[in-house]
Amino acid sequence: MSLHQFLARRLVLMIPLLIGISLVAFIISNAIPADPTAANLGERAAADPKIVAAFREKWGLDEPLHVQYLTYLSNLLKGDMGTSIRSRRPVSEELGRFLPATIELATFGILVSLVAGVIFGVISAVWRNRPIDFIVRILSLIGVSAPVFWLALIGLILLYLRWDLVPGPGRLDPKLRPPPGVTGLYTVDSLLAGDWRTLRNALEHLILPSLVLGAYSAGLITRITRSSMLEVLSMEYMTTARSKGLREWTVITRHGLRNALMPVVTIIGLSYGNLLSGAVLTETIFAWEGIGRYAYNAARTLDFPVLMGVSMLIAIIFVLMNLIVDILYYWLDPRLRQA
Repeated sequence: MSLHQFLARRLVLMIPLLIGISLVAFIISNAIPADPTAANLGERAAADPKIVAAFREKWGLDEPLHVQYLTYLSNLLKGDMGTSIRSRRPVSEELGRFLPATIELATFGILVSLVAGVIFGVISAVWRNRPIDFIVRILSLIGVSAPVFWLALIGLILLYLRWDLVPGPGRLDPKLRPPPGVTGLYTVDSLLAGDWRTLRNALEHLILPSLVLGAYSAGLITRITRSSMLEVLSMEYMTTARSKGLREWTVITRHGLRNALMPVVTIIGLSYGNLLSGAVLTETIFAWEGIGRYAYNAARTLDFPVLMGVSMLIAIIFVLMNLIVDILYYWLDPRLRQA
C-alpha cells in the first residue's frame, strides 16, 4: 500500500468519526440538568417570561433537539461554529485567539516529557535492577500518580515564592507588553520581532507550567520506553550486533531504540493530543489564557456554542494526532508498507 492510499483511507474514515463525535458532544452538552437562560440572564431578566422567550428564540433553544443538532451540523460544515452566548463573538474567532497559548504550553510540555521519558526509560532498561533503575521508576511513579494541581501548587510555593527561581503565573511579566501578534505564540512572535527580552521572559514563564503539565506524560513515556527496551534488549539481533564489534551505545541507540519506539510513538501522540486539548487545572492555576481555561469559563455559564466548539476542536486534534501516529507507524514499520 502506497503512502497516498494509506492517507486517503484514513482521511475518509475521519468524516463519519467527526460526525459521530459531534453528535455525542451535542447530546452530552444538552443533557446537563441546568438552564442556560438562568446562567446568562440576570435574576430580574430570568424572571420575565418575555425576555426568557426572546433569549431562547434568539439562540435557537426553543427548537427541538434534533432540529438544533441538524442546524449546528449544517453550519459546522460551512465552517461556522456559532456565536458565544456570553461574549457575543464567533466561537471560531475566540478559539483562534486562545489556541496558540495552549499550543505553546503543550509543545514545551511534550518536549519535556519526550526528552526526560525516553532518556530515563533507556537508562532504566540498560541498568536494570540497579540503584539508578529504582530511582527512575520511583520518579516515573510520582509523575503518573501525583495530581496536577498538587504539583502546580508545590512548584509555585517552592520555586516561585520561596526560592524565586522562576516567575509567577501568566505568560509574561505584567510590565512587559506582548510582541506583535503573528502566530499568537509569544516565543515565536518575540523571536520574529527580534525582542530578546520578551523572548527570554516568555521562556522563563514556560518553565514551571511545562514541567507540571509534562510530569504525567514523562512518567508514562518512561515506563513504556523501559518496558519496550527490556523486550528489545533480549532479542537475538542485539546479540548479533554486539558480536560484530559495535560499541554498546551504538547497539542500544541504532538497533535497540528504533525498534522500541513503536509503542512509545503511540503514547507520545496521544499525550500531545491530550495536552493540546487544554489542561484546565494547569491553565487556571498559572493564569494561562488557553483553551482549557476558556472551556472552564464556558462550562460555568453553560455557553453551549463554546462547549460544542471546544469539543469539536479537541476531537479534531485527537483525530489529527492519531493520523500522525499512523503515518509514523507506516514509516517505522516496513510491514505496513507491504500490507
